[in-house]
Amino acid sequence: MHRRSSGRKAAGTLLAAVSLAALVSIAAHGQKSQAPDAITILAKCGQCHGPAVQMGKLSLASRASLLQGGSHGPAVIPGDARNSPLYKRITGQEKPAMPMAPVSPLSAAEVAAIKDWIDQGARWPEQPNAAPASAVNRSGGLLVYNGYHERPITDADRQWWSFQKPVRPSIPRVKEARWNRSPIDALVKAKLEANGLSSASIADRNTLIRRAYLDLVGLLPSPSEVDAFVNDPSPHAYEDLVDRLLASPHYGERWARLWLDVARYSDSTGYEYDYDVSEAWRYRDYVIQAFNDDKPYGQFIMEQLAGDELDKPTHESVTATGFVRLGPRVLDRDLENPNYRFDYLDDIIRTTYQSFQALSVNCARCHDHKFDPITRKDYYKAVAVFNGFVEYDHPLVPADEWAKYQTAADKINKQVKALGQQVAAIEAPYRKEQFQRILAKFPADIQDAFRTPEEKRTPGQQLLAAQVATVGPEDDNAVDGPGPMKLSAEDEHARRKLLDEMARLTKQLPPRPPVALGVRDGDFRFIPHPPFQPGALGGIIYEKYGFRGKYLPEPGDSYEPPPAYFASNGLTPFSEEIKAPVVEPGILTVLAKPGEHSFADPPHNGYPTSGRRRALAEAIASKDNPLTARVMVNRVWYQHFGQGIVATPNNFGKMGAQPSNQKLLDWLATEFMERGWSIKQMHRLIMNSETYKMASGYYTPANAEKDPTNQLLWRFPIKRLEAEIIRDAVLSASGDLNLQAGGKPFFPPVPESVTSQVPTQGRWQKTEEGPATWRRSIYAYVKRNLKYPMFEVFDQPDAALSCERREVTTVPTQALTLFNNEFFLLQSRHLAERVAREAGNDPRAQITRLYRIAFSRGPSDRELSRALSFLSKQGKPGEAAALAEFAHVIFNANEFLYTN
Repeated sequence: MHRRSSGRKAAGTLLAAVSLAALVSIAAHGQKSQAPDAITILAKCGQCHGPAVQMGKLSLASRASLLQGGSHGPAVIPGDARNSPLYKRITGQEKPAMPMAPVSPLSAAEVAAIKDWIDQGARWPEQPNAAPASAVNRSGGLLVYNGYHERPITDADRQWWSFQKPVRPSIPRVKEARWNRSPIDALVKAKLEANGLSSASIADRNTLIRRAYLDLVGLLPSPSEVDAFVNDPSPHAYEDLVDRLLASPHYGERWARLWLDVARYSDSTGYEYDYDVSEAWRYRDYVIQAFNDDKPYGQFIMEQLAGDELDKPTHESVTATGFVRLGPRVLDRDLENPNYRFDYLDDIIRTTYQSFQALSVNCARCHDHKFDPITRKDYYKAVAVFNGFVEYDHPLVPADEWAKYQTAADKINKQVKALGQQVAAIEAPYRKEQFQRILAKFPADIQDAFRTPEEKRTPGQQLLAAQVATVGPEDDNAVDGPGPMKLSAEDEHARRKLLDEMARLTKQLPPRPPVALGVRDGDFRFIPHPPFQPGALGGIIYEKYGFRGKYLPEPGDSYEPPPAYFASNGLTPFSEEIKAPVVEPGILTVLAKPGEHSFADPPHNGYPTSGRRRALAEAIASKDNPLTARVMVNRVWYQHFGQGIVATPNNFGKMGAQPSNQKLLDWLATEFMERGWSIKQMHRLIMNSETYKMASGYYTPANAEKDPTNQLLWRFPIKRLEAEIIRDAVLSASGDLNLQAGGKPFFPPVPESVTSQVPTQGRWQKTEEGPATWRRSIYAYVKRNLKYPMFEVFDQPDAALSCERREVTTVPTQALTLFNNEFFLLQSRHLAERVAREAGNDPRAQITRLYRIAFSRGPSDRELSRALSFLSKQGKPGEAAALAEFAHVIFNANEFLYTN
């Protein structure tokens, strides 16, 4: 979790890295000293033991860090190489031997140089005044820089199954005729036969309609809908049922939840402050509508990554770019802080590649990927793609309406700004005096750094001074706290009068038209050593955080995206002072084909833009991409069957699971593309298959022994409903479900004893149970640091990261929630009232109705007998209280919480 102190840590990291880079440069320029030779060799280890990445808590960036050591103590003993852990590691005397792959082992001469350097005292030369560029070599097109040697991507690397373009397999003929009607069934059955597994028969119609409803719309079918389907004599009754459900507006509300998990959607910023993101819900509504409209998946990709860069952007497409923007942020007021910007870029890269390509590209941030053919340079190619992104609120009204609003708002804001400058002038001497009090409490080296004229500061002093410049009166990390600012009575009166006038003017601001939280291309560059401005102490200005300022190109402007520098040790990749090679944007080397998807041809759609995100989206959405279609059909399969053909939907690399039936996966992928990337078409294919319609209760000891986890699908897997669908099913059973669609989220009722324990400056609106909070759960407010307790115990995922699949746990708190939560108790009473209205006072009729509502079937004789016994023990059968208790039991039943 980031704190404000992370700025100091980042500064220290930069200082150490500049020092290490400078020393390598000394060696590269041939200065005659044994120490730089050894230090040049140590720089090879910077990928894993540099300032930013310190595996084993060990950094080799300075003599001090070597002597301090890591988890196992000091790395060197000056004057005694043979007993120095570093020497023992590089000679293999201690395991694991260093350096590890992908860094090549040291040569005998290099080992000897390290030994001599330690024996002679492990001296470290003085830091030079400047940090010239480190050695860079691009021999053969591969990057060699500052100890990093880019690994070549070979034909052997491209032989991994997921990097091979899916090939449509031949469809086998199997023994049972019903399994030859669909390629899905033939491929599944062939795998079962090859493994000596038998298969289940078709489930009954009561089971099929409940399964289909919960799978496609996340709601229970009504008893009348069940009756109509069960009694429908048409041979196409089931196919017609699937079509009706796919046409329902509730389909999007059900299936958008899958994608929102993948996209790490939330209505708050996360981290320790967890501020409200007031317009995030527009992206959620976009996803729901995209599923309802059966938007082609390729277009879905294009809009989310580059909806603003399309030839003709629409309100819908720019809203979709919320995918890029809606990751975790540190503070609402510091959304663009460069200290955190690289973390935001990392989140975007991780989410993009995991979501659309099922690859962990983020693992190559600090070194080449340990398992997959993804280089560190590949990572920075992705950084270059997104490096120009600027968070932007896209107006969702006509241009003239927005211009009218801006004119009125700018006029008032100009007056408010002028008054604010007068306030700042009154406060300036007090702030300066206050800063001097703060400065006096810092260590002497920081005081000396700040008091040294800027042009005479060493790089280290510049960093120390910059740290002081970012400490404001409200900063919790200021030494002893600065306390409130005290003005004279005259100045306080003048200040208060100005503030009151500012408040009056602010109230006159016109209502802001609706906007979509998205992104655009622009420029947002980092200045590592900004000049300090005493009047800005504690103020929210760009200069305080090291900005040149946010630049948004206007029509007619010439736009050049900011460069992305190869950051040797995980340093900020857009700093001009890094002096590293500039990395050009591109797709992963292992996926790239010469001449495809130019990253140098910007689109022309009104606003200047680089087109880099569009080029990446085109590369991902291409039918030639071997991953895209496979990844999405695997997600659809996972949602239907509770497990993917690849059990790790976000990882198709070597650390992910192998496909349980690759021919089936490849057939689905090729069919997906041939059918125009239609997700609804895939639903029809899967749900009309014999595989999907199998019964879940089938069991044979032989099958259980050969395939105990049902990976090959010899029966339909029983699946527990997701947290949100459990709640929706309860509301649909009771009759309380509010079907109001879209719009701002609602806040489910949460006890104050829970909300008061969450350290946050965001909001959680206090509500009570009622129609306003009985909407579908997809419309519930998603707060990263405060989950609705019922959702949390039923495994709602962490919204800070892309979720590939939901965990399914069984813990005592689930049963306790179902038995004691106010929501379930209230809905049990309402279900009982519904049953009494529809079935009258006859206990047998009530029990039957209750079963038909909750389970889409009537009770067996045994169940009916036991239910009557239960009601008699609770009180007089037919009484509301007794029936409510029995309804509560039904909500706790496994059959209610699972699909079978």
